[in-house]
Amino acid sequence: MSERLIPTPIEDEMTTSYIDYAMSVIVGRALPDVRDGLKPVHRRILYAMYEAGLYPNRPYKKSATVIGDVLGKYHPHGDMAVYDALVRMAQDFSLRYPLIDGQGNFGSIDGDPPAAYRYTEARLSKIAMEMLRDIDKDTVDFIPNFDGRLKEPTVLPALLPNLLVNGSTGIAVGMSTNIPPHNLNEIIDALLYLIDNPECKDEEIFEIIQGPDFPTGGIIFGKKGIYDYFRTGRGSVTVRAKYYIEEKGRKKIIFTEIPYLVNKANLLTRIATLVKEKRIEGIQDLRDESDREGLRIVVELKRGVSEKFVLNQLFKYTQLQDRFGVIMLALVDNEPKVLSLRETLELYLKHREEVTRRKTEFLLKKAEHRAHILEGLKIALANIDKVIEIIKKSKDPKEAKAKLIKNFKLTEIQAQAILDMKLQALTRLEASKIEEEYKNLIKEIARLKAILENRKLLFEEIKKELIELKGKYGDERRTEIIDEEPEEIDLEKLIKKEKILILLSRNGYIKRVPGAYLKTQTRGTQGQRGLLLDEDDFPEDVFYAFSHDYVIFVSNRGKVYALKAYELPESGLRGKGRPISTILKLSEDERIVDMIPISDFKKEHYLFLITRKGIIKKTAMELFKNAGKRGVIAQKLRKDDETVDGLLVTDKDDVILLKSNGLAARIKSKIVRPMGRAGQGIIGVRTKDAECVSGTVIKDDTPLIIVTEKGYGKRFRPKEISAKGRGTKGMIVQKVNEKTGKAIWIKPLSKDDDLVILTSSSKLLRQKAGNIPVMSRSTRGVKLIKVKEGDKIVGCAKIPAGEV
Repeated sequence: MSERLIPTPIEDEMTTSYIDYAMSVIVGRALPDVRDGLKPVHRRILYAMYEAGLYPNRPYKKSATVIGDVLGKYHPHGDMAVYDALVRMAQDFSLRYPLIDGQGNFGSIDGDPPAAYRYTEARLSKIAMEMLRDIDKDTVDFIPNFDGRLKEPTVLPALLPNLLVNGSTGIAVGMSTNIPPHNLNEIIDALLYLIDNPECKDEEIFEIIQGPDFPTGGIIFGKKGIYDYFRTGRGSVTVRAKYYIEEKGRKKIIFTEIPYLVNKANLLTRIATLVKEKRIEGIQDLRDESDREGLRIVVELKRGVSEKFVLNQLFKYTQLQDRFGVIMLALVDNEPKVLSLRETLELYLKHREEVTRRKTEFLLKKAEHRAHILEGLKIALANIDKVIEIIKKSKDPKEAKAKLIKNFKLTEIQAQAILDMKLQALTRLEASKIEEEYKNLIKEIARLKAILENRKLLFEEIKKELIELKGKYGDERRTEIIDEEPEEIDLEKLIKKEKILILLSRNGYIKRVPGAYLKTQTRGTQGQRGLLLDEDDFPEDVFYAFSHDYVIFVSNRGKVYALKAYELPESGLRGKGRPISTILKLSEDERIVDMIPISDFKKEHYLFLITRKGIIKKTAMELFKNAGKRGVIAQKLRKDDETVDGLLVTDKDDVILLKSNGLAARIKSKIVRPMGRAGQGIIGVRTKDAECVSGTVIKDDTPLIIVTEKGYGKRFRPKEISAKGRGTKGMIVQKVNEKTGKAIWIKPLSKDDDLVILTSSSKLLRQKAGNIPVMSRSTRGVKLIKVKEGDKIVGCAKIPAGEV
């Protein structure tokens, strides 16, 4: 008979197949059962070890033996997947109450991998036996294994409320679970209270269970996140490392506990990297002094540094402060469900009620069976002579059994028990033992029936077992909970407000250095040797700012970035700094052309952008407040154009645009209409004869200083260049020739301001602007710095009067 093809839309087939796959992952691998808190692989490992007799009071066996049993009998998946699950159940830094007692290398909190399973040994831990207690008393259902040869439990009896005390984590298809561990004493106290007060309010339970209790300790700040997941099954808690300050010798911060699931080795590497990059300051040395006695991370501070300042940096930038996102997702009747704390407790009690009921029924059936046999034995002892006579005269056991049943009205079971009875039972002592056993069984049967008939008595049995469990394994809480939300870490409050020098090199290295490094010199000298970088690199832009100022970065691609000055890497005068591409998210062909310090994003301030083709654009500065490290588009550029300068202006200011041929145009800021960030701009100055190279803002009659690439310059009065409106060629402000080189920079400087000049050979000259003569705008100017052949001016900066 040929197969019949049934046409099916591919959308339907994909939907059905994907849903089947997703449910297979959800139920069969990724999510724990709410009743025993185990995924199938963990349940199969524990059951296989139980079947193999790997009890806490017996010798260890190779993990390879366990893996082989689990794979061959119950879990036909990868061996490493099974071993990884076994290893985690043995790690005291992963589980609050480990279920496997391991011997050998089972990994470490540093992320070290465990030894291969041929080297390690394992057996069940004592508390794991509480997960399997009474499994032989028909307390749970069994199903055929993957090949039908054996039976495996669908769930463990789980006297231990494992889902809450050990937590669980897993990623399924389209969903995930992340349940934190809790303290056994608190969970059992809450269960006992819930049994006695089933109608209690949630808040009463919350008073008993404080929150997560991580195996690695730590400190939880605030209870809002805890109450969120208690009520809804979802929340987030902030966990900090525990530390103390050691004052002996050089001041040290000693960390003794770290947040849950944080890799200690990676944490130390991260701290060391941040210190090296100058993103964390004030640390002299970092050591890991952990041993078998416990965790100990030593952070040695530099002299005079506040430990609060260093701690706040560590908490802000590393996993010494971490957030644990809680999703209380578990399988309820083989369906995934996000559960509140109360629901989780109630479902556990429902499971224990079922287990206890089935165990009681099993024990009752067994007791009744034994009592039935004892009743027959009692009849035989009362008529022992006749019984012996019947047995002696019978030709075989079958005839003897039939005669006993007929003469004494016994059941087959009772008759068989009489035939199996040893002669020693005929003694008076043995007879009294049978009578005593029978009386006790009658009492036990009555007790068991009462339990089954009275739900309150059934829960009394559950309470007894829970109290016993608490007495055996209950311990003190490890994670401290502080009933206050963590303060937002604001490093700015801890950073000293001071003047700093910010420098950007041609190759894109940026740093901040103390302003006192530069000393005033006279004009015409070669300049102070400083700001040394690589041989093929030299300073390009330098300016002073306060450490708390914002720094606005303008790129050649028309993008704007914003950072606080103190966020830039600190370095000495001759230090290299850090690539700005590691701080800002620059594209491959993007570079920074200007940096503007501002104290705040005021409404009356605008960013005035100038391109090489003379296009200008004015945009409200407040639109760039959230530019951050990723940046935002500030100007749409033509393909053959790029941004060359950025200015901070108000509507009261005039702007001067300088071209490389010494011509400049003066434009009133108020005539330029503000645009949005995505606008292209308008023509500011005609550039057919030369490119636009620089710009500046005129606020008053302060003389302008203009500098050429070969070290010539001068001061001239702004009134010598009048505002002609936009779109002109400009007026001459600097006579340029081969000796002077092209005009490159223009800015207003008073006589008390300082001018800093940087050359491509890393020479630096700082001189008083008042030493530079005021001349006519059409003159060549004077030599400001000696520039050797092959060298040229690559950057200039203004240091306002009174600065260091």
